[in-house]
Amino acid sequence: MAKSKNVALVLGSGGARGLAHIGVIEELTRRGYSITSISGSSMGALVGGLLAANKLEDYKKWILTLDKIDIFNLIDFTISSKGLIKGHKVFEKMQEQNMIPDINIKDLPIPYTAVAVDIINNQLVVFKSGKLHDAIRASISIPNVFTPMPYNGTLLVDGGVLSPLPLEYIERKDSDWLVAIDLNAITPYEPVEVQIDRDNKNRWLNDNQKLAQLSKQWDRIFGQNTHNEKKNVPKSLTSKSIGYFDLAMRSVQLMQSQLTQYALRVTPPDVLISISKNSATVFEFYRAAELIEYGRRQCARVLDEKGL
Repeated sequence: MAKSKNVALVLGSGGARGLAHIGVIEELTRRGYSITSISGSSMGALVGGLLAANKLEDYKKWILTLDKIDIFNLIDFTISSKGLIKGHKVFEKMQEQNMIPDINIKDLPIPYTAVAVDIINNQLVVFKSGKLHDAIRASISIPNVFTPMPYNGTLLVDGGVLSPLPLEYIERKDSDWLVAIDLNAITPYEPVEVQIDRDNKNRWLNDNQKLAQLSKQWDRIFGQNTHNEKKNVPKSLTSKSIGYFDLAMRSVQLMQSQLTQYALRVTPPDVLISISKNSATVFEFYRAAELIEYGRRQCARVLDEKGL
């Protein structure tokens, strides 16, 4: 069936692995495809919202400057029964740089949908209108990690709880290619080597005692990167390399993988780009260059296989 060069793009949930969405988008654009509608869950809602608001390039430039210490400093820990991270600090930083504009979803140049979950009334909430900021903040609120977002008398959490790949909520025309990016694919991760042009890219690896202690603290809380940072050689995963958040998210990933498979059966996409669930843990945003390139290569491989 002949199709146009228009793409209805569905972006899945998966924390820092969502940076691969950027590489996929860049590869689609490079090949002449036009993204005419977007649906996203969790990190997919963030990347998709930034794309719809024409702010994705600004976000990419910013995230590529951050290292492990920068990411750690953007995490505002709290003592709360509803979550351990407020999530305010990173949003404030992004708003300072005008990355998430004060705009209504209906006013975006590209049709955009984000999903979140009403944890009080046990139902999916689909954002097709309202403030872009609210839709994104609600959709990325990982239960027990980020504090939920109060909204209309209830509490909203991560859309990935019920819809990690929101295929059925995308607006599309029959002639559009339906392209989906699954961030929870049970496939091996093939490490990608990239050149990182950043003066402080390895400052957490220095002999500075304070920085070394912070790195240990990161590993204790979030888990160790299971790929060698210098040679990209996979390490064996052990119980010692899994941190508190990593353990919680690995449980969530199993559920999301099953929900994703169901969504794919109900609404099969024309093109499915699989991002390994082992490519990154939830908070490894300091690996942006690697993950963006990984997404680009995965997209190129699939499109080449399909002759697109």
